[in-house]
Amino acid sequence: MSQSLKQFAIYLGILALGGTTGFYASEFFREKPSKQVTPPSVQPIQLPQSSSPPSAPSLENSSFIAKAAQTVGPAVVRLNAAQIVSQQEQKRFYRRFLPGESPERRQRRIPQGTGSGFIFSSDGLVLTNAHVVEEADAVKVTLKDGRSFQGSVVGSDPITDVAVIKIPAQDLPTVSLGTSEEIMPGDWAIAIGNPLGLDNTVTVGIISATGRSSFQVGIPDKRVSFIQTDAAINPGNSGGPLLNAEGEVIGVNTAIRANAQGLGFAIPIEIAARIANQLIAQGEAKHPYLGIRMVTLSPSVRKELQGNQEFNVPVKAEEGGLVVEVINNSPADRAGFRKGDIILEVGGKAIETSNEVQQAVEKSQIGNRLTVSVNRNGNQKTLTVRPGQFPRDQLD
Repeated sequence: MSQSLKQFAIYLGILALGGTTGFYASEFFREKPSKQVTPPSVQPIQLPQSSSPPSAPSLENSSFIAKAAQTVGPAVVRLNAAQIVSQQEQKRFYRRFLPGESPERRQRRIPQGTGSGFIFSSDGLVLTNAHVVEEADAVKVTLKDGRSFQGSVVGSDPITDVAVIKIPAQDLPTVSLGTSEEIMPGDWAIAIGNPLGLDNTVTVGIISATGRSSFQVGIPDKRVSFIQTDAAINPGNSGGPLLNAEGEVIGVNTAIRANAQGLGFAIPIEIAARIANQLIAQGEAKHPYLGIRMVTLSPSVRKELQGNQEFNVPVKAEEGGLVVEVINNSPADRAGFRKGDIILEVGGKAIETSNEVQQAVEKSQIGNRLTVSVNRNGNQKTLTVRPGQFPRDQLD
């Protein structure tokens, strides 16, 4: 048989096999039809029917957190700060961060940072953190309703990390200010802001502590006693409000510790409001200054100082605010303060820590007489000092 005939015979065999298989398969299903399976009886999910058309959720039965967020949320804004730079700096920035950006679309304003703020006056005054608008030449302010405005920096105070921005608008929603002096650990705390670009984010927790000094928080260049909370405060939350259970602002959130896990801090509203008023009135905040460096005494601090040859002053007490240095030609130097003095009272008010000394001095007036009682070598002595203005070079 030729090769072509063999291939033809194989082809016919395949056809025959296929036809036979198909025949038997059809006969099999004719003789034994498949059984019909009846599905089990299932009740469909029934949702409650409303006779009225859909409407916005009511706050009547909402939690106090939801009520606070809905009430305050419209007054919380997002801030985008930018800085005008030279053409050379601009090219370097885009070459590094935006290599694909076309020259035609490039602008001289370079993004500086994003943060939060809240409107405290209906004519467009916004409170935020100083570090959010630091060195910014332009600030874009975006409201919850989507409106955007070009804001101008009224004033900024790096010592307390407070800044005020003005936007050209009227009849804006505002927050209600409360007080931080009545809060205590365990009270509710609600934070609203724009962390990581997620606008109007609400987090909740409790007040973890009050009166945290800038030294305890790890930023000794600030002059603030912070509120500590476990409400989540992340980059972008800076400048947003910290609220109590009634929805009143008790602090200004600040994301100052990148390594703080589960720890948030806020500037007490009393400090923020006092600084904001100065910024509005005169464009800057002036801080009373004595010119001393202090530590809070404890048995361990006392023991460490006794072994320090540079300090070289005997310390017998184990508590109080100990003066460890007096700045030359400062108000304290002129008033007769000495290294080793233990401060007992400031302005007639008893103190126990160096942080309390700082708070008392901060509330005093520049140039006015301030009495300070100290323990010097076991003897109580009263000094009279006139606080000066905190020198800007001390921030460097």
